[in-house]
Amino acid sequence: MPESRNSIQYVDTADDVVRVVQLTDTHLCKTRGGTLLGMDTDHSLQAVIDLVKTERANAHLLLGTGDLADGGARPAYDRLQVYFDQLTPDNYWLPGNHDSREAMAAASRPNRLCREIRISRWQLLLLDSQVPGQVGGTLGENELVWLERALQSAQEDALHTLVCLHHQPVAVGCSWLDEQKVSDAEAFFAVLDRYPGVRAVLWGHVHQEIDRQRNGVRLLASPSTCVQFAPGSENFKVDDQPPGYRWLELHGDGRIETAVSRVRGVHFEVELDSGGYL
Repeated sequence: MPESRNSIQYVDTADDVVRVVQLTDTHLCKTRGGTLLGMDTDHSLQAVIDLVKTERANAHLLLGTGDLADGGARPAYDRLQVYFDQLTPDNYWLPGNHDSREAMAAASRPNRLCREIRISRWQLLLLDSQVPGQVGGTLGENELVWLERALQSAQEDALHTLVCLHHQPVAVGCSWLDEQKVSDAEAFFAVLDRYPGVRAVLWGHVHQEIDRQRNGVRLLASPSTCVQFAPGSENFKVDDQPPGYRWLELHGDGRIETAVSRVRGVHFEVELDSGGYL
């Protein structure tokens, strides 16, 4: 278990490579068996976790990058703890637009909502882009000031940094989703550009795989553990791709190996002709 020191979680490992699993946009409903666009999100999450068990059972950390509960209900977070603990007790959460910060805090161990994790030669930052009552994201001045201070500290300690948040900071090519991206992304990247130790930015929200580069920084988005969104769509459109997750291997020299893996051979109901769910 990690140790808390001044809101930083220190996770001990003798490995030079840090193995991370990202599970995002689980959209668990208040009661077990609830559905999103026809898909049982408990069923799909367990199928993804079973896949992780076979492929990445030795992960050091699990990151839940928002929209963990579809309506922010406390029972959904209680169940989420049980699901995530199947993989590792070192799992950490950040809020998305569908989440309730209060219910997350009430349901989880305090360290799960930490802002910074340090493990081996890496710093992982968990930013909050949620704007209560809105679908789109914003970081805001306080979060950006904190980000700068955290990156300064990592630079002094010669650490590489993975920055995590829920909303996408760049356009992803879906017109309807791009209206929801981080509103102050320009200021966000202005901070990152001052720190060469930043290696990647990782987010959820878009329910699809993205892997790009910006100024030498990897930009990564990942499939949902439930319903997927169709890439390149002008209006809301569901994809027929199955649920999945992203794994990352963070090397001591700053290199990142990462890929997406999806569930195969399991049937999932989904309403492909739906016009939206927000």
